[in-house]
Amino acid sequence: MCGIIGIIGKAPVTPLLVDALKRLEYRGYDSSGVATLVNGHIDRRRAEGKLVNLEARLASEPLPGTIGIGHTRWATHGKPSERNAHPIATDRVAVVHNGIIENFQELKGELVAEGRHFDSDTDTEVVAQLITSYLEKQMSPEQAMGKAMERLRGAFALAILFSGRHDILMGARRGSSLAVGYGDGEMYVGTDALALAPFTRQVSYLEDDDWVVLRADGCTVYQGGFEVKREVRQSGISGAMIGKGNHRHFMLKEIHEQPAVIGDTLQTYLDPATRSVTLPVLPFDWNKVSRITMTACGTAYYACMVAKYWFEGLARLSVEVEVASELRYREPPLPEGGVCIAVSQSGETVDTLAAIRYAKANKQTILSVVNVPESAIARESHLVLPTLAGPEISVASTKATTTQLTVLLCLAIAAGRARGTLSPEAEARLALALIELPAHVNQALNMEEEYRRVAETVLAEARDVLYLGRGSSFPIALEGALKLKEISYIHAEGYAAGEMKHGPIALIDETVPVVVVAPTDAIFDKTASNFEQAKARGGKLVLLSDAAGVGRLGNQAVVSLTLPTVDPVVAPILYTVPVQLLAYYTAVAKGTDVDQPRNLAKSVTVE
Repeated sequence: MCGIIGIIGKAPVTPLLVDALKRLEYRGYDSSGVATLVNGHIDRRRAEGKLVNLEARLASEPLPGTIGIGHTRWATHGKPSERNAHPIATDRVAVVHNGIIENFQELKGELVAEGRHFDSDTDTEVVAQLITSYLEKQMSPEQAMGKAMERLRGAFALAILFSGRHDILMGARRGSSLAVGYGDGEMYVGTDALALAPFTRQVSYLEDDDWVVLRADGCTVYQGGFEVKREVRQSGISGAMIGKGNHRHFMLKEIHEQPAVIGDTLQTYLDPATRSVTLPVLPFDWNKVSRITMTACGTAYYACMVAKYWFEGLARLSVEVEVASELRYREPPLPEGGVCIAVSQSGETVDTLAAIRYAKANKQTILSVVNVPESAIARESHLVLPTLAGPEISVASTKATTTQLTVLLCLAIAAGRARGTLSPEAEARLALALIELPAHVNQALNMEEEYRRVAETVLAEARDVLYLGRGSSFPIALEGALKLKEISYIHAEGYAAGEMKHGPIALIDETVPVVVVAPTDAIFDKTASNFEQAKARGGKLVLLSDAAGVGRLGNQAVVSLTLPTVDPVVAPILYTVPVQLLAYYTAVAKGTDVDQPRNLAKSVTVE
């Protein structure tokens, strides 16, 4: 959601701001804009829709200046339009904002009573008007910013430009991420290190309630009225990491990176010589853990659902999987001695962050699996197990998902070993299955023409698609349906295959494709029965299985995709890849925006 960039320096900033905004497109947006100081006055260009519209505007109306801010907006208040696009400005300040100002109606009422006029439908405008009001009461920009932080409620990140002040740029955060970049005679503020990557790799991360004053030669960070220090770190992200290479879309590039990033993740958590899992020292004893509570949103939630099978099967540990937005408000009792595992690609997902805060308040040990080790969720966890997926640009998560699954399986194996429920021989068998997994994923990727053919001939013209799976394949069915919905806009639903006869079977006829995720495992025979029930109703069956499964059921399917034979425990990781590619090629066939599907955002930082 919403990308923020701000630059104070020596060179004209507008081309740099637009370039940075392009790197933030992955977050999802519906309008964009930039503002600079021109002879001390705020000047801005905004446009609805894609960044090409803003670029066209700037081509006809250039915007000079060596200090400025930019923004890609995902609408929360006010429909997408140029009027509501950021930067939102008065004659004294220009503001870009990610998040929600929860008390904007109260503040707006006060400001209107003062005689202030609002020009947009956004909650952001109360920030601009509030700071302007303070400036008109003879406060300095620093005083006005400090006072505004006392009044604003909600989760937000801000970057603020002041008229007449070429020497300062300000930023602030509460709940939403904001990073500060250090250059040579230039300073930067941005949503994350990815936005700042081409400018600098020297980055510090603001903490909740921090606000910062940037000058060309450095910055000062405040918390409340007190100056604080934040560590400057070397970011691992470079500008070279975020190109598409020879691939048509970021999503396809990231799908093809999965063998490498799964391998990188395994190098961190698995010793191939001893065929055993190696984890950092954990802040708890597995034998004293009363219950695991796993929490996440979207695709990460499905990764947790798979991990529930692993923890309960391998470690005999009770697991509850909670949608983060439900956990935070349901306020369930959490047992003493429990562990809360939070899973998030960005590490900034606001619902997941709130869920772990609830869990911490209930004396749970927080373990997070995130792709951004510097993220808010990581910083608030007792232990972080990072995935090594690298930057993921496409909104639909692919390589982050399979690396999450890889880390969670390693964690479950370690738990089973520690609790004595997994023998050394079984651990070695599973370790070998994981070591071989990147090669098997690569084999699955080499079947691209088959996925394309299924997408074009079976899925692309459908109105509804069902995905079925049993056991740990059930969450993969849910994930396949989600991916298809996200990027092709075809209605799809995932079901536990055994539940099909309890309702969804009513939907099946000769127009409905049914994708069945069915590795040959202990419950394959049960899945086969459900497969035959769907066939009897005329469903267009697409079978995802291995050679043995295709040998048994392939002649009843419209099309069968034969995947490598793997240990059933690691099968969910492998089978995630074909459901990704089926969704990808269906979206390509329908001509949708694969990397930036409508209405969606990469990092969901609002409720």
